[in-house]
Amino acid sequence: MFALATLLTLVNQVSGTPYVVGGDSPSGTDCSGLVSWVTNAATGRPVYGDRFHTGNIESALLARGFQYGTQPGALVVGWNSGHTAVTLPDGTPVSSGEGGGVRVGGGGAYQDQFTNHMFLPAPAAVPPPPDPFLSPPINQLPPPPPPGAAPVVMMGHETALPPGAPLPPPPPGAPVPPPPPGMPVPPPPPGAPA
Repeated sequence: MFALATLLTLVNQVSGTPYVVGGDSPSGTDCSGLVSWVTNAATGRPVYGDRFHTGNIESALLARGFQYGTQPGALVVGWNSGHTAVTLPDGTPVSSGEGGGVRVGGGGAYQDQFTNHMFLPAPAAVPPPPDPFLSPPINQLPPPPPPGAAPVVMMGHETALPPGAPLPPPPPGAPVPPPPPGMPVPPPPPGAPA
């Protein structure tokens, strides 16, 4: 649901915001206000105007899709009864109230003082849709031969034949390969040059 670039942009924009207890605007916020902003941005909510505090952080994070614990590559929030901080999916720690207002750095969600942790799983990587202007893949690999079968070497334009299927005739004008050793030579077709 979120892109790391979006979170980094937000954090850089609010870095240096003064520490204001209960604040919820670029003119100032506290620790839980900052964590509210980051988790709101990560879950598609308006950044401002939907803040929580350390007393209701657990229910607020659950409502935003967070899960208990931590996970590498996820947005992680750590808190105790009086403080909270966040670590972005790339490991960037962000806090407010640790020596001033909002700042990038510090202990983030993994500080020893935090007894609670929740994370927002990173969005699953979605493969891009196929390009309609590209042709389908060619030269698909044939299934493996049965045990004990001789290996088959295929050229880029050939396709695999099922075991026991007769070989198709060569294209007109193509040289005819000699038969394998020990195989009788078939007579030339009528009217063929000798």
